Amino acid sequence: MTGGAREQLLDAASDIMREGDTIDLSLSELSLRAGLNSALVKYYFGNKNGLMSALLDRNMGKIVTDLGALVAKDMPPEEKLRRHISGVIDTYYTFPYLNRLMMRMIRDSAPVEAARIAERYLKPISRAYEKLIEEGVKAGKFRPVDPQLFYFSVTGAADRFFAARLVLRHCYDQADISQEMRDAYREHTIGLIMRGLLID
Repeated sequence: MTGGAREQLLDAASDIMREGDTIDLSLSELSLRAGLNSALVKYYFGNKNGLMSALLDRNMGKIVTDLGALVAKDMPPEEKLRRHISGVIDTYYTFPYLNRLMMRMIRDSAPVEAARIAERYLKPISRAYEKLIEEGVKAGKFRPVDPQLFYFSVTGAADRFFAARLVLRHCYDQADISQEMRDAYREHTIGLIMRGLLID
């Protein structure tokens, strides 16, 4: 067995969920997509839930690491926030299932696992937002907004758009979200959020 097979399974699961706009998949579908025996899911992850947990760890780990590094940078708080929102939009474009997967894992996991997810991902992001907003307020750049509500605003703006391909198809006759549409939405979202946050 090689580490490559483990990554192939994670990549295949990610592709299935992204392309199908779903967080549900069957082991037979996964096996076919990865070109591997479905028994390898048990070997590497224990079961399908373990696979989903590993996929969440892989996707969310980079977000938390990148946000922590951004908060530590020596640059104006408004620039940090613009870069972060840009990164959130890009992440949800690549992994549109991410927030739904995390909510499913928290809801369906044992309390110990749900607490682990919160401690490892949700709380560090929340604390980073508190610090970023505090920096901006102290610098005289930001209004004193509630960091908790700000978290839901940013996450909701990204998640709702990239999880709404059916709305695009049936209301706007668009099959999918193009890179050009992603770029336009990124600038739109940054503009809306920053205008509500910055002091004139």
